[in-house]
Amino acid sequence: MKISVLMVGKTTHEGLQKLIQDYHQRLTHYIGFETRIIPELKNIKNLPVNEQKEKEADLILKQLEPADEVILLDEKGKTLTSVGFAGFLETKMLASTKKLVFVIGGPFGFSERVYQRADQLLSLSAMTFSHQMIRLLFAEQLYRAMTIIKGENYHHQ
Repeated sequence: MKISVLMVGKTTHEGLQKLIQDYHQRLTHYIGFETRIIPELKNIKNLPVNEQKEKEADLILKQLEPADEVILLDEKGKTLTSVGFAGFLETKMLASTKKLVFVIGGPFGFSERVYQRADQLLSLSAMTFSHQMIRLLFAEQLYRAMTIIKGENYHHQ
């Protein structure tokens, strides 16, 4: 199985960039892993939020293949414990899922078209985080899940 994380916009904070890169590099030891960045929209100051989300939707949907299993990181999604998330990933691996695509949207979330394409929604917390901060939190949780699956001594219960 390959895991892909699709993100709208760059991570601009240098400290976050370094931490995210560290976890991404660690992940390649466990599984096929890639990140793809969709450039932020330009000249959008006067665009209504719905139009911004629709333009982002066009860019997100272009990146997806019909066979991709798509999971949106979204506040309305299901919450899992770290062990539960590891179990979720392991189930996908055993089911021979070819590519699991996690999507981190822009600051205003997703358009209805992106929700319709999604196979599942996953929430990392009932709290709201910046779309840049969630990249680090999710990278760490992916890494934690892989160490749980492999029985390594990273996660403590």
